[in-house]
Amino acid sequence: MSNIKKDPFKNATYSFGNRVLRAHWILFWVFLFRPSPKFMYFWRIWLLKLFGAKIGAGCVVHRNVKVWAPWNLNCEDVVTIAEGVEIYNPAPIYLKSHAILSQGAYMCGASHDINSQDFRTIVGEINIGAYAWVCARATVMAGVTLGDGAVLALGSVATKDVPAWEVHGGLPARRISIRRIK
Repeated sequence: MSNIKKDPFKNATYSFGNRVLRAHWILFWVFLFRPSPKFMYFWRIWLLKLFGAKIGAGCVVHRNVKVWAPWNLNCEDVVTIAEGVEIYNPAPIYLKSHAILSQGAYMCGASHDINSQDFRTIVGEINIGAYAWVCARATVMAGVTLGDGAVLALGSVATKDVPAWEVHGGLPARRISIRRIK
């Protein structure tokens, strides 16, 4: 019996306390957050704050937004998180003032080390700058920063930082143009 090696793939990635807290959050999300009427942004924001989110004034969070760990969500004032956005945030995610996450955007704050025997989880912060826009169905990977005013185009995947006031698109996202505010 002692010759049998423990399978590294069966190791728990997150602590027991983290898993219990997420289980409680899932219950709140299913029964109180998700079924709330569309106009009840204040209610959803209150629930997120109850679980440790830091959310500024004038923010809008739609009812079918999925947040993996509210305690790692940090929003400044007037942030919009649209329908169907998924925020997988085992590491902190920062959304600066007037940032927009459009329909179906995906914030992916973790990946796996494909070269490790146990396929360990690698987490990284995501930073979305002031007045930045993550367009519909776009994905931002762990450790990526979108600078102030940056735009990640429809369906694009940001694997690297997007400089301020630039528009990036594609897979992986590359510079398309400069954003000029009129």
